[in-house]
Amino acid sequence: MATLDLTPVSEWGFFTLPRPMVIAGPCSAESEEQVLRTAAGLKAEGIHVFRAGIWKPRTHPGCFEGIGVPGLKWLQKVKNEYGLKVATEVASERHVFECLKYGVDMVWIGARTTANPFLVQEIADALKDTDIPVLVKNPVNPDLDLWIGALERLNRAGVKKLGVIHRGFSSSQKTNYRNEPGWNIAIELRTRFPELPFFADPSHMGGARAYVQEISQRALDLGLEGLMVESHCDPASALSDSKQQLVPEDLGKMLANLTVRDNDSDSVEYREGIDQLRAQIDVIDETLLHMFKQRMEVSRKIGTYKRDHNIAIVQASRWDTILSNMVEHGREYGLSEKFLSEVFNAIHEESVAIQNEILSAAPEEKK
Repeated sequence: MATLDLTPVSEWGFFTLPRPMVIAGPCSAESEEQVLRTAAGLKAEGIHVFRAGIWKPRTHPGCFEGIGVPGLKWLQKVKNEYGLKVATEVASERHVFECLKYGVDMVWIGARTTANPFLVQEIADALKDTDIPVLVKNPVNPDLDLWIGALERLNRAGVKKLGVIHRGFSSSQKTNYRNEPGWNIAIELRTRFPELPFFADPSHMGGARAYVQEISQRALDLGLEGLMVESHCDPASALSDSKQQLVPEDLGKMLANLTVRDNDSDSVEYREGIDQLRAQIDVIDETLLHMFKQRMEVSRKIGTYKRDHNIAIVQASRWDTILSNMVEHGREYGLSEKFLSEVFNAIHEESVAIQNEILSAAPEEKK
């Protein structure tokens, strides 16, 4: 398993109590007045790190694509007048050099850029021999290896102050959220690299103010340490993503209503209780492995039987009936349809693969 050489976030000099770590500010820097008004409001709410998009990757030309370099001067004023650390998104070598020139404290790589290893490498090379923290958003599509690859490129270039931002994934399926959360992928990355500072971006995940608090709470319940939330002094007039931005005062209220979970506890009562429950889980998981083994052995016998009688591997109608019955029975046990569908479809795919292997080997065996 790959490892990363990281500087603990406690040594970045950025984030202090109370938890969670918060980065906030407008989707885009639009004017000096808008940037400074928002920064003043956020400072009043206890925010220490101010974000603003200077360059904005947009789907269609002609949309507002960011104010560009002049906006970096406004970020300098935020630092000087309000004492906030400032951060922005970079998508090229030139962006990095301009940010370094204007004293930007932290940069992040956006979802579209993370998906392009060439651009990530260009940014990594530009950051070599610097000490600036870098956060990496997940790629647009749910590709964990691509996300990890971006981190590895930066780390190999000497970037040790690394963190990640989970902002969800593009999906063709219609959901309430702007981007499918895909928490399972975030959990997998957290499991592989528990030392990585982990932020959630509820603004881009939800796409609407109404979802920011529930997504933020979900992230904290899963053990993520930080939030990147979009905040604008006048969201209705925002030139980009107006529906998902909170005014600073509402952001402060939202943060005050969140429950921050501890990652662990020294309580004897907790330790004894959790250890007993985890021991039960271990036994159940071992039983599941044994049952999976038994099921696949039966699948092999079925594959041999089908081969010998020249029968196709998949009978779609039978599988549809089985899955429907499993989902129906599962409801009686309080199990969700989504969970059961994913589990049993995975089992079915493995069974098909085993039977296909047997069928493919048939000509060889007949020689």
